[in-house]
Parts: sequence; C-alpha cells; structure tokens
Amino acid sequence: MGLFARIKSAFSNKKQLTLGLALGSGGAKGLAHLGALKAFEEEGISFQIVTGTSIGAIVGALYAKGYTAQDMFGIIESLNRKEFSSNLHPFADLAFAEEFLSHYLEGEISSLPKPFAAWATDGSTNEGVLLNAGNTARALTASAAIPPFFRAVEWEGRRLYDGAYTNAIPADVCKSMGADVVIAVDLSAYVRPDEEKGKLSRLVGSAINAFVPVKTLDNAKSRGYDAADVMLKPYLYDYRATDVSPAAMDAMMEIGYNEAKAKMQEIKETIKNFQRKKR
Repeated sequence: MGLFARIKSAFSNKKQLTLGLALGSGGAKGLAHLGALKAFEEEGISFQIVTGTSIGAIVGALYAKGYTAQDMFGIIESLNRKEFSSNLHPFADLAFAEEFLSHYLEGEISSLPKPFAAWATDGSTNEGVLLNAGNTARALTASAAIPPFFRAVEWEGRRLYDGAYTNAIPADVCKSMGADVVIAVDLSAYVRPDEEKGKLSRLVGSAINAFVPVKTLDNAKSRGYDAADVMLKPYLYDYRATDVSPAAMDAMMEIGYNEAKAKMQEIKETIKNFQRKKR
C-alpha cells in the first residue's frame, strides 16, 4: 500500500466524534443557555445530539431546529410580554405557550434536523418520561409544566409535568442516544439556601409544595452530573426563575457566555482526549 493510500485509510477509519448537549431546567435562567450557545458558535463547536428539560428542552429544540443564539433572543424579544404574563396564574393551561412555540417548531420531533429529546414527569406515578417522538411544541410544554403554576399537559393518556422533578439535566439521555462526549449546563448549581430566605418566602414555598402533585427524586440532578463529561455551572445565585426584566435577561445571558468561555479549554481537551483514545 502506498503512502497516500495509507494516509487515506487512517483518516477513513478514524471514528467521527458525536458531541452531545444537555440543557438543564431553570425558567428564565435559561437565558444563560443562550449565552453558552453564543460562546460555542464563536468557537466553532456544534452539537449533533441535543436533550433538555423544561426551559432547557425549549432552547434545545430550537437549537436542534437550526436557530442560533441570536435567533432565539429575537424570538424572546418578539414575545408579547403583557399577553404572556396574563396567562401566568395558578393552574394555567399551557395551550398559549404551545401555540407560540408551534410558530417556530412546527411538526414532529422526528422532523428536527438534529436528534432531540425532552424529559417530563408523570403526574400519577412520579416517573420520568422520555419525549423523543410526537408533536414538538406539545412535548416542550409538557417538559416545562411547573405545578401548581401550570396544569398538567395531556400526552398519550398521561398527565405530564416539568421534567426537573425526575431528571433536571438529561445528560444520561444524551449518552444513551449515542453522544460520545456530553457538555451539560446546570442553571441551578448556585441557589439561595432556605435559611437565607425570608420567612414569607419560606411560607409561600411550603404552601406551593402542598399543591405540587410530583416530588423531586433524590437523583434528579446527580444523574446528569454522573453522565456529563463537562458541566457548565453559570453563577446565577442572584437571579430567580421568574426574573424576566430586560436587565436580568441580559445579565443572565452574559453569565452563561462567560461560563462557557471559562470552560472552553476543558471542553476542547475533553474532545481531544476522546479522539486520541479512538485512534
């Protein structure tokens, strides 16, 4: 075999890396996901498999469709916030959100250009539910239906709620779908402990929990950490899942961007190490 043929053979036998992205739950903190995606775009890093829970599922599906971070920010800016806020009340029906999302994510999950899956929680059994087929917009609302603020979303005879209760950062799902290396984002790595909250906040939290039909599993977050090769943890301690002011949104996007930039060398080294092992 000649030199050219040997070189060609070496390259043809080299395993192509499949990079996965797992985006965690966190409500409005999801702006940090957009910041991270912006950093990945600047570095020329793209993902072949995407999973997400709650806001992470929404951002992940948009990414799987082909939207850029700037596109997504534009979608948020186009939202009629006054009308959207009028739908935010206890036990609200998420039909309004499904309709909005369907303008950008029409059709079935199987039609997305990249493999994608969302995660939800069964309201009857408290079991996690993988959503990798069916109507995209409906699956996303099911993944993001936080009780008691929203009603359960009907899905194939089941009543589904937010997936954060059973798998807040579905990196393990990404791996099971064929990702060699998974980069994940935890929006709730830094949260205010109960003892630092005011008495009123604690009482409200306890009252809300009394109306929640699903409970958080012990491994709801740890399973994501166990499966992720690199975990991004944007410092969102000063922000809440309901912070939707323009200033807060800009700040959270910047925090996500900076966290991804800070971890970029680790991400690149992780990718290189996998490629070396597979040669």
